[in-house]
Amino acid sequence: MELFNNTTNKVRDDLEKKIVRESRVSVAAAYFSMYAYEELKAQLESVSEFRFIFTSPTFVKEQSEKQKREFYIPRLSREQSLYGTEFEIHLRNEMTQKAIAKECADWIRRKAKFKSNVTGENMGGFMTVETAEDLVYTPINGFTTVDIGCSRGNNAYNMVNRLEAPAASVYIKLFNSLWNDKDRLQDVTDTIIENISAAYDENSPEFIYFVALYHVFSEFLARLSLHLRLSNITKAATSPFWFSARKSFRRTGIHTKAITAIIR
Repeated sequence: MELFNNTTNKVRDDLEKKIVRESRVSVAAAYFSMYAYEELKAQLESVSEFRFIFTSPTFVKEQSEKQKREFYIPRLSREQSLYGTEFEIHLRNEMTQKAIAKECADWIRRKAKFKSNVTGENMGGFMTVETAEDLVYTPINGFTTVDIGCSRGNNAYNMVNRLEAPAASVYIKLFNSLWNDKDRLQDVTDTIIENISAAYDENSPEFIYFVALYHVFSEFLARLSLHLRLSNITKAATSPFWFSARKSFRRTGIHTKAITAIIR
């Protein structure tokens, strides 16, 4: 057993040594960031397989309107983490996102599979590395630069344990059981590839304008109660800004319901 404090002793440095050619890496966590992939790119390129389970519903179709209202905001955060979490903004500002996204999408097509929890069950996070020596790292909240010790985040502490067999074998067995449970998990690999690919695709100015407007409204609405949302949307619908936006949407073929659907 070894304990990592992710400051002087980092999970990332240990993974760099423990992930070798033909290793199989399995992660159950809430977040996946392409910047964590970038940190371990050389090692992940050599694995035989990379499996990832989103421990909460992510990139899946919502089961009901009630569920959509209750979980939209945290789910949006999980999905946006593909391009970097809020604690990886400085990495996004380095303007290397397009190159990293392209490499990550290509790697996923060849090496990785993603599935998502579609139940209301809580799932704890952990990471296993299967080689000649099986290992498990726990607890792991996400596969991000914060969780592997490359970024500070806002944690008072970030302690991770590494366990060997026989404890590691129990976690590997657990992961395999979850991975093969079609009632609990849904494959979202294609959706992951599509979303990461969007980060390096060339987009028209109109599309960028729409995305920016979407984020303006989604972040604004996230801070309002349902009552205030409806009240403010009613006011916004008659504003000069909204009138201008609708004209832009008509020119680009985007219906205004794409924005108003955010409040549902």
